Amino acid sequence: MNLRRRRGGFTLIEILLVVAIIGILVALFVPNLVGRSDQARRTAAESDLRGIGATLDLYRLDNAHYPSTDQGLEALVSKPSGLPEPRNYSPGGYARKVPTDPWQNPYVYINARETFELYSLGADGKEGGEGAAADIHYRDL
Repeated sequence: MNLRRRRGGFTLIEILLVVAIIGILVALFVPNLVGRSDQARRTAAESDLRGIGATLDLYRLDNAHYPSTDQGLEALVSKPSGLPEPRNYSPGGYARKVPTDPWQNPYVYINARETFELYSLGADGKEGGEGAAADIHYRDL
C-alpha cells in the first residue's frame, strides 16, 4: 500500500529540483532574448528608413523635388497641397500609409532643399540617446 501512494505524486524534493532546473534555464536564455528585441526593432527601423528613402527618391523623380517639410511624409500617401506643388504626382500615391517606427513614434522628415533628413528618435522618442534610445538616421545606413 505504501508503494502505491508513493507512485501517485511527486515529492517536495522532486518539485524543488524541477523548479531549480527551470530557473537555471531561464537565467541562461532570457538575457539573450531581451537584447534581441531591441536589435530587432532597430533592424526594422533601418529597413523602414531605407524603404521611405527610396519612396522619397521616386517622388523626386516624378516631381523634380522632395516634399517640403510642411507637406511631410503624408505627401507619399496623398497629393499634397501648398508649395512646392507636385508636377507629376502618381495617381495612386507612393505609399499606402505613413509608417511609424517600431516604438510607435512618427519618423522625422526634414526637407533640406536638394536632399532630406529622415530618422527615427529611437526607443525613448527623444533627440539623441544611446543604445536602444539612440536616433537612427537614414544617412548613416
